[in-house]
Amino acid sequence: MQNPRTYRKSLGFPELVCLGVGGTIGSGIFVVPGVAAQLAGPSSLIAWLVVSISACAVAFALGTLQARTPHGLPLVDLFTQILGKRVAVLLVTVYVIGSIFGVATIAAGLGQYLSYFGMTRIAMIEALIIAAMLALNLKGISFSGIAEVLLSVIKILGILAIIALLAPLVEVRSLVPQTMAPLPVLLQVVIVVYWPFTGFEISAIPVGEIKDSRSIAPALFAVMVVVCAIYLGLNLVLLGAVGAPELASSPAPVAEAMGLAFKGAGPWVAALAIITMLSALNAYIVGASRCLQDVLQMRNLRGATQLSTRGVPTAALLVTCLGAAALLAFSNRFNDLAAIAVVMTLIPYVALCWVAFSGGKSAIGKGISLFGAIVTTAILVLYFSL
Repeated sequence: MQNPRTYRKSLGFPELVCLGVGGTIGSGIFVVPGVAAQLAGPSSLIAWLVVSISACAVAFALGTLQARTPHGLPLVDLFTQILGKRVAVLLVTVYVIGSIFGVATIAAGLGQYLSYFGMTRIAMIEALIIAAMLALNLKGISFSGIAEVLLSVIKILGILAIIALLAPLVEVRSLVPQTMAPLPVLLQVVIVVYWPFTGFEISAIPVGEIKDSRSIAPALFAVMVVVCAIYLGLNLVLLGAVGAPELASSPAPVAEAMGLAFKGAGPWVAALAIITMLSALNAYIVGASRCLQDVLQMRNLRGATQLSTRGVPTAALLVTCLGAAALLAFSNRFNDLAAIAVVMTLIPYVALCWVAFSGGKSAIGKGISLFGAIVTTAILVLYFSL
């Protein structure tokens, strides 16, 4: 007997773009610039550029895969076409685990900015925030989508305002490294920087809830344009206006930068960071739960795949959020959680590029997909060799 309840088709182009932007622009951009500056100083800009190119290649591969199908396909079905059911289920399971680590990572990043306001019992507050996001998602994808649009608009406008305010203060000499960071260090920064770029694929995940699947590929393109422009622009003005030493010394580098440049601005930026991370948390919960739901269905675990009357995968949402909360109980270290999340996300990224390359017909499309597979694989290999 098939499940009589179905997903609600509530997501249009704006919601898809905001889910992708929301999932990508999260805790990373408010934490990683400081880590990257500490490791490589102004040379860290090279890592941001390299990762931008790599992430765009993966997004292109995913967009071409979805464009080939008339109604859009879940990730597990995209993998199954070329790699078979067993490998597909394994890859999506790895992605789900990585996404649960991602939820925990974002919550840990939230904790760092909450501590900026002098809050205590951070772990408990992080767990309560995850619970609140769970409650929002249980109400239905339309509520999640509306929340994502509102939060994403606020954070994009806020970050653009930061870039505009810091741009006049940029000094070119602060962007020129006195000595270039060694190659092993730059490679380490590349790995760290990839965390802020993960999450764009969420635009293409909830296919059962998308009004028109033809909007998936354009949404992915729009996401990457926004993300790359904001990331490269923000890092340029942070390094140019404040300098690498100041960025490296703070767990909340963007708030610290604005506080140094404009007296009293730090708390406002910290509040923006919290809004940004709430947006990312919501998007990650949507992406992880839908992929987990697909895996459960492929495993024929019908008792666990029953949708609620609101058309949401209740069991998958509970596992995602409870799993993230449990991870935070073991470790609240942003860097450790982010490293695991990145590795477990890059593995499916490589597979996406390979599937796009294997089934592609355009020479340009195959070339971009192959490039994405090679670069992403190289980053994975470097992670385990450093």
